[in-house]
Amino acid sequence: MGHDTDQTQPLPRRTPDAATRRDQAVRAAVEQGLVGPATPVAGLLDVTGIRASAAALHAAFDAVTAPGTPVLHAFAVKATPLVPVLRLLREAGIGAEVASPGELALARAAGMPPARTVLDSPAKTPAELREALALGIAVNADNPEELARLDALVASAPTRSPLGVRVNPQTGAGSIGALSTATATSKFGVALRDPGARAWLVRAYLDRPWLTRLHTHSGSQGVPLERMAEGVRTVHELAEEINAAAGRRQVDTLDIGGGLPVNFGSDEETPTYAAYARLLAATVPGLFDGSYGLVTEFGRSLTAKHGTTLALVEYAKEAGGRPIAVTHAGVQVATRTVYAPASWPLRIAAYDAKGLPKSGPLVAQDVAGPACFAGDLLAENQELPLLAAGDHAAALDTGAYYFAQHYSYNSLARPGIYGYTTEPEGTVRFATVRAPQPVEEIVAEAGGPQRDSLTEL
Repeated sequence: MGHDTDQTQPLPRRTPDAATRRDQAVRAAVEQGLVGPATPVAGLLDVTGIRASAAALHAAFDAVTAPGTPVLHAFAVKATPLVPVLRLLREAGIGAEVASPGELALARAAGMPPARTVLDSPAKTPAELREALALGIAVNADNPEELARLDALVASAPTRSPLGVRVNPQTGAGSIGALSTATATSKFGVALRDPGARAWLVRAYLDRPWLTRLHTHSGSQGVPLERMAEGVRTVHELAEEINAAAGRRQVDTLDIGGGLPVNFGSDEETPTYAAYARLLAATVPGLFDGSYGLVTEFGRSLTAKHGTTLALVEYAKEAGGRPIAVTHAGVQVATRTVYAPASWPLRIAAYDAKGLPKSGPLVAQDVAGPACFAGDLLAENQELPLLAAGDHAAALDTGAYYFAQHYSYNSLARPGIYGYTTEPEGTVRFATVRAPQPVEEIVAEAGGPQRDSLTEL
């Protein structure tokens, strides 16, 4: 009996998991000098992870949405306002939700088409509105006075912009008051349960055939998924009421916002887009049947888990019996954590001087930043292998609302930010997202070129 030729094929190489990719990137960043004495802090972004989150978002809504339903997933630019990140998301089929002229400029620089851009803000100027309408960008009016401005602008010039009104469903707060947008007294949108508000909204739509969208954003960090879904259900019911009164499907698109919470306690990515989409389908059965186009505005959940702030430990000391690792990452890159540590605790990972994960007994210690006030701490009394001078502290899950939003306390420089991909064998490739800020730029931004302007008055 003859022998078949060996047809065995090599097994496909598996992509490293997120934690492995992070370890590989930290080591490579140290070896390549992206973090070192001259540049003691940097932001690292996992490109593979961001792409995976975008794909998961698409898949989650595709699984519950009727075929042919228009769906736009617009990234909340405020979460990670970096042009290369917006470009990466654009290539992954994600649009942009902007809330200022600066964010719109970033989206346009990334090549975001106007038809995949949404303008939300509680304080839009007439110039912002005119620009959006001229470009054909979707606009959600926040309040009756803004709607009156739109009345005048729409009457003066035709526009391709889809227009709607933001509604506050007043469904309640989450665990972080400052981020809760659907409270009884929230500054956002038309408060739906206030006396007369619902009737006013229905009349506003009947009087304006060009109002074709309804918008709500009831989610954020600390808000239970059920409360988010209840906000969407409330607005879906309002759309049905408006359309019944109009005798036609005037409201054709629901913008359900974003705000999916992020698990900052471990590497596990929970809750998932799939779980939220299934909950929406169960809570609002008519949402996905094709009656309405959909817009989402997720931000933090697309990028947070894929960012690491890596900082050199400059000194190791002790006070009151507690070890303190003094690093170069503090309030300038982790403003929310420093000022509200109970709401925004960070996990810290310890790496040695070569960028390798540090081992050894866990020791309760503080990880401090460089700013000149006592509360500038990334972590307090956190158990880690003891950090020493020359080691590296990595603040995890900082890809949103951290190193991209610089706070210039003590005139500390903006850190460099680098995207990375890794190969199965461990090769890491970096791309510069934002170069480290030189001190000359700090001087220029602080009025250096105008140094004599006040003495000459």
